[in-house]
Amino acid sequence: MSEDARLPAHLEVAGLIKLAQGLGGFGMVLQKGEYDAGTIVILTMHSGNNARLWERMPQMDGSRRFTCTREQDTENPREFDEYVAKRQRQDPDCWFVELDGPEVERLVDSSPR
Repeated sequence: MSEDARLPAHLEVAGLIKLAQGLGGFGMVLQKGEYDAGTIVILTMHSGNNARLWERMPQMDGSRRFTCTREQDTENPREFDEYVAKRQRQDPDCWFVELDGPEVERLVDSSPR
């Protein structure tokens, strides 16, 4: 799919949440972004632990794949939360989606763009 034919952000977010539910987990929107063209940031975790932040990053082949850009430090979980809150303030057009479940990271890993 070319960048011009990108799936609207609200549909991609809805799809990720449905897929997480299908895996026995859940998903929720933490911040709504621009309806069609907003950037999507995904937080994954399992039972509220081991949070990871995923953002689309340019790849050498020209694609944009989700890449883990930050992991929660179990010694200082507040630092991760503060970082996420800062990112939310920096970009109000950005969607922040939380996916929680035993296998939700595979949804992010396999999401090409």
